[in-house]
Amino acid sequence: MAVIADIKGVGLGLKRELIPQIQRFSRDSSIANINFVEIAPENWIGAGGKAEADLAWFVERYPITCHGLCLSLGGPDPLNTNFLKQVKQFLNANKIPLYTEHLSYCSDIQHGQAGYLYDLLPIPFTEEAVKYVAQRIRQTQDILGQRIAVENTSFYVAAPISTMNEITFLNAVLTEADCLLHLDINNIYVNSVNFGFDGHEFLRQIPYERIVYSHIAGHLKVGDDVLVDTHGEAIIDPVWALLDEAYQLFGTFPTLLERDTNIPPLTELMLEVDKIAAYQALHNAKKAV
Repeated sequence: MAVIADIKGVGLGLKRELIPQIQRFSRDSSIANINFVEIAPENWIGAGGKAEADLAWFVERYPITCHGLCLSLGGPDPLNTNFLKQVKQFLNANKIPLYTEHLSYCSDIQHGQAGYLYDLLPIPFTEEAVKYVAQRIRQTQDILGQRIAVENTSFYVAAPISTMNEITFLNAVLTEADCLLHLDINNIYVNSVNFGFDGHEFLRQIPYERIVYSHIAGHLKVGDDVLVDTHGEAIIDPVWALLDEAYQLFGTFPTLLERDTNIPPLTELMLEVDKIAAYQALHNAKKAV
C-alpha cells in the first residue's frame, strides 16, 4: 500500500452543507473518526470570501486530499495544462499531498473547441488506449511534480471496440503510467452488477501496493441488473462485504465516505463513518494477534 503523509483512517467528502456542522462539532468526540477530508479542486481554486476562510479552517485542522472532476484523462482534446498549473499552485499553497482523478473522460471536441460533458464516460479497453491514457497521466505527473492516483470508475455502456476486460485495462494503465490507485469499492460492485462479473475476483487482482486510499458509497438500484453510482444512498451489505475483504487482503488502507446527493445531517453520516472505523479496528486487531 502506498503511504501518503497524514492520510489515514477514515475520511469524509467535504460538501458545503457539512461545513458548518463539522465546525460546530469540531471539539466533540462524536466526529473523532473523521481523520481527513476530500475536496474537488475545481470547486475551491480561486475561491474568496467565506469559502476561502472555510478552506483555511480545514487546512489548519485536517489533512486534505484533492479528487478532480474535469481533467478528462481519456478525452480526445489536449490536457488542460493551464488548469493543472493552477492545481499545482493550489496543492502547494494548502499543503495538500495528493491529487487523484477518474480513469475516464468528460470532454469532447466539437466545432474545433473542447467542451465538457456532464458525465464520466468509459474509455475503450484497448492497448492503444492504455498507451494514450498513460502518456496523459505521465504528463500530468510531470506538470504537478508528483505522482497522482487514478480511480476505477463506474460506467453503464461498454465500449464496443474493447479488447480486454476492466481489471486488465486498469492494471495495464497503472503499470504503464507508474501511477497510484484511488480504489473505489462501490464502483467495483456497481460495475459487477451492470456487466455480470465477480466483484470479489476483480478485487483480488488489484495491485495493493499502489492503493493510496479508497472510496465507499451508496448507489441507486433502477433494475435487477442496473445500478447507478449516485453517491446518494446508504451503503448496502454487498459493498460492505467488498470493503471487508479488501481490508483482509490488503490491510486497512484509508477509506473515505462519499455522499454527493440526498445529504443527511452529519450525525447520520457519522453512522457510516464510524462503521468504516469499526471495520478498520477489527482488522487491525486481527493483524496484531
